[in-house]
Amino acid sequence: MKNVSSHVSNRAVAAGILVVALVLAGIVSFYAASTPDGLTKVSEDEGFADTAKTHATEEGPFAGYEASFLDDGRLSKGASGVVGVLVVLGLAGGLTLVLRRRESDDDAHVPADTTV
Repeated sequence: MKNVSSHVSNRAVAAGILVVALVLAGIVSFYAASTPDGLTKVSEDEGFADTAKTHATEEGPFAGYEASFLDDGRLSKGASGVVGVLVVLGLAGGLTLVLRRRESDDDAHVPADTTV
């Protein structure tokens, strides 16, 4: 009997992870709790929530975990989640590429024979 091993490529795994992340961000984000997040809750509990000030991104396209350019609430939250996932993965992927290139450049400058 032959020993057949199944091999899954790294690209297939990465694509699967991306699909799961986008589905979770796009669909599950609508069902996220409407209660305040941790920082808001602490500020309310400790009595300094009224000192909060507006900030420059308050009127941004994704302020408040919603896409302001979409009228449908469910679609707005989903789009915001998907864009958030893509931004984070893009930054992480870019950082990985930069560090990987830097590491390979450092390896290229190591002398082949380091014996004395």
